[in-house]
Amino acid sequence: MRIAVIADPEAAQGFRLAGLEAYPAATPEEAKARLEALVQAGRYALVAVDQALLPEPEQAVERLMRGKDLPVLLPIAGLKDAFQNPDVEGYMRELVRKTIGFDIKL
Repeated sequence: MRIAVIADPEAAQGFRLAGLEAYPAATPEEAKARLEALVQAGRYALVAVDQALLPEPEQAVERLMRGKDLPVLLPIAGLKDAFQNPDVEGYMRELVRKTIGFDIKL
């Protein structure tokens, strides 16, 4: 089983450079079509989706996921959201807090 990421073209390239299978999508419709194809392929344990493209990936493929445990669908924050926020550090701190349940101060 593999891991895949669906993100905007720039972020997808970064994920590829990090060694992940990444699929670019410029629009929500494109992201949904790619997600449907990955779910139907049945080769993925985890599919991470840029939440700027599909905020609720589970709902986008609800019908296709009936009776399936995999892939796990994970909405992830896109990099564009982080860098468009004037308080990037605060944005990242809140993202970490939401993800792991508490704040980390370095």
